[in-house]
Parts: sequence; structure tokens; C-alpha cells
Amino acid sequence: MYTVLLAIDTSNDRAIAQATAVASLPEATSNVRAVLLHVFDDNPEGASVNRLSSVRRAIGVLEDADVDYELREASGEPATEILQAAESVAADAICVSGRQRTPTGKALFGSVTQSVLLEADRPVLNASID
Repeated sequence: MYTVLLAIDTSNDRAIAQATAVASLPEATSNVRAVLLHVFDDNPEGASVNRLSSVRRAIGVLEDADVDYELREASGEPATEILQAAESVAADAICVSGRQRTPTGKALFGSVTQSVLLEADRPVLNASID
């Protein structure tokens, strides 16, 4: 079984792109387990990962493709939590979908995708939006 951690944010389009990328992996229906993770920066209302629209959209894509999945949530600094979750679930790869930012924008505001790409000790798949 090949485990892929999908780091899902609140963008429906990026979540769909990530789920589509994972569903299109070779033998995805029989040999891939998708772990959908959302990291809450601040969650005072106690929202749950399965209530997020982006996560529900990704689930729809995975269910349509008959890919096994599980849901996880965390709170804290997103890049750190993503990398810790990848370790925790023994992910073979991490799937992200970065925002389109200029190099200056990344330097000023940071980038979770960039941090994960630079710090991960396993392959990172960047699912782009068409």
C-alpha cells in the first residue's frame, strides 16, 4: 500500500487538483491510501476537518475514483504539522497545491508549500490548478 498525505487548505480548486492527482496514480484504486490533512491555524469554534468544503470536494473525487482515504486534522504551524503528520502516518509522499505567488511574495509572506518542499524527507507532489 502506497500512502499519500494530502495537505488540504480551504481552496476547493486546490483540493480537487490534489485529489485528482492522487486518484490518477498507477493502481490508485487498489494500492493507494490517501490521508487528507487540514491544519487549523486558529480554531476557536472547534470546526472539524470533515466539515470543510475543500475536504468534502477532495473526498468526492477520491470516492468517485474508488481510492481509500482517511481524515486527519491538526492545529499549529502548517508546514511543521504537515511534516509531522507525514512521519506519523508513514507517508510515502506528500501532495500539496501551492498558490501562485511571486518570489517576492514568498519571501515576504512565506509559503507552506515552499517550506514543505524544502524540509520534507520524502517526495512531494505539487498538484497544479489548470
